[in-house]
Amino acid sequence: MSQVVTIRHRQHARAVDLLPLRRIVHALLAGFPQIKHADLGIFLVASPEMTHLNETFLHHAGATDVIAFDYSEHATRNTQHPAHLHGEIFICIDEAVSQARRFRTTWQSELVRYVVHGVLHLSGYDDRRAADRHKMKHEENRLLRALLKRFPISSDESGCGKVKPAPHRRTRQ
Repeated sequence: MSQVVTIRHRQHARAVDLLPLRRIVHALLAGFPQIKHADLGIFLVASPEMTHLNETFLHHAGATDVIAFDYSEHATRNTQHPAHLHGEIFICIDEAVSQARRFRTTWQSELVRYVVHGVLHLSGYDDRRAADRHKMKHEENRLLRALLKRFPISSDESGCGKVKPAPHRRTRQ
C-alpha cells in the first residue's frame, strides 16, 4: 500500500507532536487492507477556521469537531471500502479539548478519534441515519481501541500531543 499523508498544524491552542500522529495515521490506514493507495491531508485547525468551513461547505452554523472532504472517484458513487482514498480531514483542536472535558478523556485521544472518524467517512461510512451512525460509531470505537493499545496517548511528550507551556514572563526586580 502506498500512503501519502500530509499533516498541517494551523492552530495555536495546543502543541501537537506530528511524528507520533503521523505514525498513528499510517497504522490506521494499514488496517484497511482494501485500500491500495491513500493520499490524505489532515489539517489541525482552531474554531474560527472550522466555523468558516462548516458554514461555507456544509451550511451548518458554528464549529464542529471534524469535517472530511472526499476527492476520490468513489465519492460520487457512495461506495464503501474503496481501493483508493483521496481526501482532506479538518480537525478542530478547540472542539477536541471541549469534548475531552465533557467525556472525561484527553484531547489527544479525541484527536485520534477524529482522525479515525474522518478516515471512516473517506472510506464510505455515513452517519446521517441512525442505523448508519450506530454502525460507524461501532467501527470508530473498535479502531480507536486498537490504536490506543498500540500507541499510548498521553498529555506529555510521549504521546501525539503536549500542552504548550505558558509563555515565560519576566518580572521586574
